[in-house]
Amino acid sequence: MISKNIQKLPKSIVEVTVTVPWADLQQTWDQTLQKMAQDVELPGFRKGAAPLPMVEQNLGIKLQDEVLKAAYPNFLIEALKGTDIIPIDYPKYDLISFVKGQQLQFKATITNRPAVSVGNYKAIKVTRPTPKSVTEEEVQKVIDDLYKRWKVRQPVGKDSGVASAPQNDKVTGSISFQQGQQTPTNGQAQVPDDVFAKAMGALDLNDLRAKIRKDLEANASYNNELDYEEAILQEVEKMTQVELPEVLIQDELNRMLVSLQRRVADMGLLLEDYLRGQGKTLEQLKSEWRVQAEKNVRMELGLADIARMENVSITDQELQAEIDKIQDARVKRQFEAQEPRLHLRHALRQTRTLDLLKKMVGG
Repeated sequence: MISKNIQKLPKSIVEVTVTVPWADLQQTWDQTLQKMAQDVELPGFRKGAAPLPMVEQNLGIKLQDEVLKAAYPNFLIEALKGTDIIPIDYPKYDLISFVKGQQLQFKATITNRPAVSVGNYKAIKVTRPTPKSVTEEEVQKVIDDLYKRWKVRQPVGKDSGVASAPQNDKVTGSISFQQGQQTPTNGQAQVPDDVFAKAMGALDLNDLRAKIRKDLEANASYNNELDYEEAILQEVEKMTQVELPEVLIQDELNRMLVSLQRRVADMGLLLEDYLRGQGKTLEQLKSEWRVQAEKNVRMELGLADIARMENVSITDQELQAEIDKIQDARVKRQFEAQEPRLHLRHALRQTRTLDLLKKMVGG
C-alpha cells in the first residue's frame, strides 16, 4: 500500500510526495522488462531471445526510466483518490529515491483546480446597447469599393464590351486600366450601374443597394449582440473571486499570442517583423497583456462555476451533433481524439451558460 504526503501551496500549487513499496512496483518492472526485451539483440542470441537477467543488465538506466514513466501517473492517481484535488495541468515529477528491490519515493507538482466564488450573478443588470443605424453613406461606400475592384478586373479588348485605350492619350471617350485608374468619359466619371449590379448577383442597382444595407444591418446587429455579451461577462468577472493559477494565465497569454500571429500573418508579416516595428520584445508584449489575461481567466472560471451551479451540461448527442456540422473532413477527424472533444464540450457549455445569463438579465 502506498503512502502519501500532500502539501497545498499558494496559487493552487500542490506537491504530492508518494512512497511506493517494491511489492507494488515489481509487476510494472517485470512487464516493462519483458516488453523491452523483445527489441534487444545480444551477441549469441536472436533478437528478443536473450535471457532476461542479461537484458536487464544491458538496458541499465533505460529500463528504470521506462518503469518510472509508466509508474508515476498510476501511483499519483491512486494517491489523489479520496481528495478534493483535481489537476488542471500535466504533473512535474521529481525522483527522490529508488533502488530495485526497495521502495520508490517521488514528488509530483501539480496545479489544482482553484476554488471559485461567484457573487449574486442572478442580480446582474446590463442594458442592451442600441443597435447602430446604417447610413446611406456607409451603403454607398461599400458599393463604391465593390465597383472599383470590379472595374479593375474587367478585360480590355474589342470583345470585352469595353473600348480599348489607344496609344494616343489625347483621345477621349475611353477607359484606361493600365494603372487601375478610370479616366473620364465625356467629362463625367463613370458610376456604378445596373450592369455592375447584375455582375454582383443583384437584379439591378437598387436591389444591390438593398442587399448591402441588409448585410450591414445584420453585421451591426451581430456586433451589438457581441457588445451585450461582453458587458455581461465583464460583470461576471468583477464578481468572481479566485486565486488565479499561473498556468492558466500563461495559457491565456499564449492564446492571445496565437491570435496576434494570425492577424499579423493576414497583413503579410512575420511576428518578429511586427514586434520590431512596435519596438517591443515578446516578453514586453506579454507583460502588457497580463492584466487583460487575468481578467479573461477570471471571467472564464466564473462562467464555468455558474454552469456548475445551474447544472448546465452538454450531452454526448449534442456534442456529436455539433461535430457533425463540420464540413472539413480533416478538421472533423481531429475530434476522434478525446482532448479536442473535451475542449469543444467545454466551449459549448460556456456558450449555453452565457445564453442562460442573457435570459436572466432580460435581454
